[in-house]
Amino acid sequence: MNYDHKKIEAFWQAYWAEHQTFKANNATDKPKYYVLDMFPYPSGAGLHVGHPLGYIASDIVARYKRHKGFNVLHPQGYDSFGLPAEQYAIATGQHPAITTAQNIARYREQLDKMGFSFDWSREVKTSDPNYYKNTQWIFAQLFEAWYDKNADKAQPISALIDIFTSQGNGKVNAACDDDTPTFSAEEWNAFPPERQQEILLKYRLTYLAETEVNWCPALGTVLANDEVINGRSERGGHPVIRKKMTQWSMRITAYAERLLTGLQSIDWSESIKESQRNWIGKSVGASITFHLQNSNENDPVIEVFTTRPDTIYGVTYLTLAPEHPLVEQITSTAQQQAVLQYKEEASKRSERDRMADTKTISGVFTGAYALHPLTHQPIPIWVGDYVLSNYGTGAVMAVPAGDDRDFAFAQFFKGKTGMPAIKNIFDKDISEGAYTEKGGFKLQNSDVLNGLDYKEAFTKAIETLIAAKSGARKVNYRLRDAVFSRQRYWGEPFPVYYVNNLPQLIDEKYYPILLPEVEKYLPTETGEPPLGNASVWAWDTESGAVVENAKVNNTTVFPMELNTMPGWAGSSWYWLSYMRDAAHREGFPESAEVNYWRDVDLYVGGSEHATGHLLYSRFWNKFLKDIGRVSVEEPFTKLINQGMILGMSAFAYRLEGTNTFVSKNRINGRKVQPLHVDISLLKDVTDELDIDKFKSWRADYANAEFELEDGRYLCGREVEKMSKSKYNVVNPDDICMQYGADTLRLYEMFLGPIDQAKPWNTAGISGVYNFLRKLWRLYAGENGLQVNDETPTEGMLKSLHKTIKKVNEDIESFSFNTSISQFMICVNELSAQKCRSRAVLEPLVVLLSPFAPHIAEELWHLLGHNQSVEYTPYPLHEDKYLVESTKEYPVSFNGKVRFKRDFPADMAPSEIEKAILADAQTVAQLAGASPKKVIVVPNKIINIVM
Repeated sequence: MNYDHKKIEAFWQAYWAEHQTFKANNATDKPKYYVLDMFPYPSGAGLHVGHPLGYIASDIVARYKRHKGFNVLHPQGYDSFGLPAEQYAIATGQHPAITTAQNIARYREQLDKMGFSFDWSREVKTSDPNYYKNTQWIFAQLFEAWYDKNADKAQPISALIDIFTSQGNGKVNAACDDDTPTFSAEEWNAFPPERQQEILLKYRLTYLAETEVNWCPALGTVLANDEVINGRSERGGHPVIRKKMTQWSMRITAYAERLLTGLQSIDWSESIKESQRNWIGKSVGASITFHLQNSNENDPVIEVFTTRPDTIYGVTYLTLAPEHPLVEQITSTAQQQAVLQYKEEASKRSERDRMADTKTISGVFTGAYALHPLTHQPIPIWVGDYVLSNYGTGAVMAVPAGDDRDFAFAQFFKGKTGMPAIKNIFDKDISEGAYTEKGGFKLQNSDVLNGLDYKEAFTKAIETLIAAKSGARKVNYRLRDAVFSRQRYWGEPFPVYYVNNLPQLIDEKYYPILLPEVEKYLPTETGEPPLGNASVWAWDTESGAVVENAKVNNTTVFPMELNTMPGWAGSSWYWLSYMRDAAHREGFPESAEVNYWRDVDLYVGGSEHATGHLLYSRFWNKFLKDIGRVSVEEPFTKLINQGMILGMSAFAYRLEGTNTFVSKNRINGRKVQPLHVDISLLKDVTDELDIDKFKSWRADYANAEFELEDGRYLCGREVEKMSKSKYNVVNPDDICMQYGADTLRLYEMFLGPIDQAKPWNTAGISGVYNFLRKLWRLYAGENGLQVNDETPTEGMLKSLHKTIKKVNEDIESFSFNTSISQFMICVNELSAQKCRSRAVLEPLVVLLSPFAPHIAEELWHLLGHNQSVEYTPYPLHEDKYLVESTKEYPVSFNGKVRFKRDFPADMAPSEIEKAILADAQTVAQLAGASPKKVIVVPNKIINIVM
C-alpha cells in the first residue's frame, strides 16, 4: 500500500469541493477568526512557486483555528481590474473581460491543486458589476460627505449646506481646499447654484481639482507614484512626465491624524508602521508669508511651511517647485526662457525620483525677489526640482547656514552670471552664520533669538512672526490627497454625469453603472480617455438610463464621466464583501454581518503595499465607520508580510562578438556576455545545459557552438527575484504533479522564516517528499493499515507530546519552518521505536493536517473515520509526558568524552559516582589505575580525573 500523492490529492480536493468543507457560517455560537490574503491580480502568466508562500502560511493558520473551535472565514477572490488586461486588449482587440475570465480560471485551477481551504462560495471579482456597484456606492458616499474637524469625523454634505445657509462658513472647522473663500450666509444664499456647487467641491471627501499627475503618453493614462520607476512606467518602461490635469481626488489628508494614531492599536511590523508614519509625515512648525518685492496689498504672496521658524533670520533665498502656480507669473522677462526650459526638464522626472535624489544640484533663478518678513530685505526667488508642489506649500525658505542642501545649492550658484546680489548675501551669511552652543544664531538682525535654546527660539520666532502678521503656528502633513482618476477603459465607471461642467451623482438605485462597449481601448484622437470612444455613454435623467451620445441635449440628457476609477478602488473595501454569505450578495454588507466578523484577525501580504493599498484601506474603513457601516476603526488587526522566494537563475556565457558559448569554468578571463537561460533547459536540476534543447529554444542559438568541460556545458547560477524575464520561474503545477501539493506546502514553509527572503532549490524538495513517504510507512504497510491499539511506551508519548507542544507554540508565533523540523524529528523517533499505537499516531495526523492536509485526510480515513479531519479538536500536550525521568551524562576522562550513560534524573551525585566507577567501560578506561577524583555535575556531565 504505497503513498500515491496524485490519487490522494485529487480525491480530497474533490471531496472538499463537494461537501463545502471550508464554508464559513454567519450564524453560529463559535468565536470567529477571519484570516485573509491580499488577493491576487490574475495575470496571464499564472502562479509561480513564489506566489503561494503567503497563502500556505495563512492556510495553516485557518485550518489550525478550525481545529481550535473557531468559525473561520478564509475567503479568496481577484483584483481583476487593471492595466495589464487593458494593454493586452489594445494589442489584440480582445475584450479585457474575456482575458480576465481566462486568467481567473487558470488561477483557480492552480490554487485548488495546492489544497487551500478557501470558502469559494464568497469569491469576489472587482470587475464583477455586482461587486463594483458597491464600489460606486462608496464613491457616492464620499462625494456626499465632508470632514468636520471639531467632531473629528465625516459628516453629510447636507449638514454643511445647512450651516452655510444659516451662518456662512466663517466658523466651520473643516478639511477643505486652501483657496476656499470665506463667506457669510447672505453671500452663500445669493450665490447661483453653480457657484455653490463649486464651493462644495472644495469640501467634499471626493472632489474634482486640477492636480499634478504622472502622465504616461504611451499608455495614455495617469500612473500612481508606485507605478513609476526612474521616470518610466513600471509596465512597458515608457517615459512619464508631470502634467496638470483635472482629476478626481480622495481627501485622505482629512484622516491623516487618525491614520497616524491608529497605528498604535494594530499588530503590524514596526517597519510597515514606520513606512506609513514617514509617508503621512506629520510636522509641527509655522506657516510664514513672504510678500513679493514691489507688490500691493492684494497681490499674491508666497506661503512657506517650516519646522524651523527659529531659522527665519538665516533665510537667504526662496525656492519654488517648478509646478508652483506663481512661477510663470513672477518670472522676469530675461529669465522666461530659462525657467520654461527648466520646467520642461523637471516634468520628465517623477516625484519619487526627485525625492530620492539628494546629490543633484539643479535650479534656475526667476529674476524675482521676495521681502524677508522681519528684516524686509530682498530675497531672490529660485525654481528647483528638489521642491515638490505636492509637499507643504511647494515653496521652501533656504537657510544655507543651517542646512547642507541649501548650502550646496547656494555654493553651486554663487556668483553665476546675472546674480551679483545673491553673491553678496551668500558671502555674508555663509561666512558668519553658525549655530551657537545653545542653538541660536549669530546672523544679522537675529539678536532677538540669540542665547535661546531650540524650544525657546522656536516659540519666540513664531510669536515674532505672528506679531508681524507674517506667520502662524501650523501642523503639516506630507501626505497628499490621492488622485482617483485613471484614463483607462478597464476600471470601475464613475456614477457621474455633468451639467455645465459640474459633476452630478447618478442615483444609487441605478447602480451598477456598467462599462460601455468600445471599438478601441486607446484614448481618442482628441486625447480623451478610452470611454470617449463609446457611442452609448450619456445619462438620461428622465428615464434613468445610459443612452446614445447623440441624444445629449444638456437639458435632460448629459455627458458622463470618461475616466475610470484606479485599481485601488475595489481593493480598498473587499474584505467587507467577504463577510456576506453566498445567499446574500446583493448590496453593501449589512450591519449584522459586519458586526459579527468585525475585522480581519490575520492579514497576509507583501510589504510593497505599505503606502498604497494598506493606507487606502485604512482610510476607507475609517470613513465607513464614520457613516455607521462598520464598527471598528482598523480593518486588519494583525499583519504578516511574507518574504520573497527567490529563483535560481541560470546563465550561459557567449564570447563577445561570436555565437560561441563557453562553459563556466573555461572562461579564463575572456570577455563574455552572460545570458539568462530557461532553467527548464538544464538536465535533472543540475548545472548542465541540454545543448540540443538550448539550440531549439531560440532561432539565434540554432547554430551556436560550445566550449565544453569534461564533455559537458555547465551554466553559471545566481539567486535573483523569480521572474519570467529571467527564465527562472518554477511552475507549482509541475511540483504538484511530481511530488504532490503537500510536499510543496511543507517545502515552502521549511525554507525559512515566513517573513524572510529565501532561494528556491528544486533539488532540495525530494527530502520533504521522502519525509511524507516515511510518515506514510508509520501507518501503512504492503498489506494496508498497520496501526493497532497497543499501549504506547513512555518514549512514544514523549515524542508525540513534545511535538504537540512545539507545533502549537510555533503556529501561534507563525514559526512554521521549525514546526516542519519537529515533525521530521518526531517521525524519525517513532519509526525508530517501531510505533504502531493508535493513541500516538491518530493525534499526530490531526497535528499535521494544517500543513499537509491531503495525506492527513487520507490517513484519518484509513484510521476508520468517516468525516473530514478538519474540525477534529487539535491535540494538547500533557506536561507529565515531558518530564525527564532519566538524564544522559557524557562521561569524560581527563576532559575527553569517551562514552555516555543514562542515570535517573533525581539520582544523588554520590550514587552516580559509585555507579559509574562500577561500570565496565570505566573499568576498561582506567586499566587498573585508581582515579584521583570524580566530578559529577548534576544533570550535565561526569569527569574522571586520572
